[in-house]
Amino acid sequence: MRPASASPVSSFFLRLFFVFASTRGYTILVLVAAQYLSARYILAPSKNWLQHLTDGSLFLLVCASSLAIAGGYLINNFYDAEKDRINRPKQYLLHQALPPRAQLQFYFLFNLLCLAMAAYVSYKAFLFFVAYIFGLWLYSHFLKKMFWASNLFAALLAITPFFAIAIYFRNFSPWVMYHAGFLFLIILTRDLIKDLQNFRGDWVRNYRTVAIVFGKRFTKYIVTALLFLNTLPLYFLLKEPQSLGGMYFYFLACIPLLISILVLLWTSDRQKTYLWMHNILKALLIAGVASIVLVRFTPF
Repeated sequence: MRPASASPVSSFFLRLFFVFASTRGYTILVLVAAQYLSARYILAPSKNWLQHLTDGSLFLLVCASSLAIAGGYLINNFYDAEKDRINRPKQYLLHQALPPRAQLQFYFLFNLLCLAMAAYVSYKAFLFFVAYIFGLWLYSHFLKKMFWASNLFAALLAITPFFAIAIYFRNFSPWVMYHAGFLFLIILTRDLIKDLQNFRGDWVRNYRTVAIVFGKRFTKYIVTALLFLNTLPLYFLLKEPQSLGGMYFYFLACIPLLISILVLLWTSDRQKTYLWMHNILKALLIAGVASIVLVRFTPF
């Protein structure tokens, strides 16, 4: 219930702000930019910006992806309210500014709009997003509490919107797969570090994460293995500097940053340190989106 002094207009915009915050609107905006930049410079570089921006089917697929992910965040907030109260109290208060009933209402609205847009593109796109929405719900409701599936499915669901665009352009070249592999391993690494950061809240809520089931030390071994495994897509990407253009320097800069993550991982067990590592990887992902435009520049 809004205060008596609040005007209908101010109440409306306040509700929009709460929806934006609860759905991590800033993350969705980054995703939209990443999808369009990937389409322009990686998946379909033969088309210019005007062709991409006036492609109605591409626009609907990007919107459908954004709505599905927004719904995924809402249902995740709904199921994780008690855990977030312990792990992220400030974020919990912001998310709970949108009542649980309203969260569910927006969840169903976003999913219906997503499926309507996908159906307009094709029945295959409709089926793709039906499966994606179901996967997001299954993860939040069930898989998130299973240590063997939680992190893996979270990373897979995070890169799925890019596969929607790749399917649309029918581009599954090895170069595209190297990009996807690098992105998948970074997200999976970040998710495991997040489990270390949220260890206390997960333990209180009886979540069976890898860190809870096997302990922090074993989780660190897995993170270390993932960091070393990521040298494979990095190696193959850096082998083709002509294809990467200026983005070559981004992947080159990733090497010392990943080494710094490894050093921090084994030299400190403080929650703030895990937060630093999580933020470094998040910054790495955002910088990766921004650097896609560098593919057009050929310094070699």
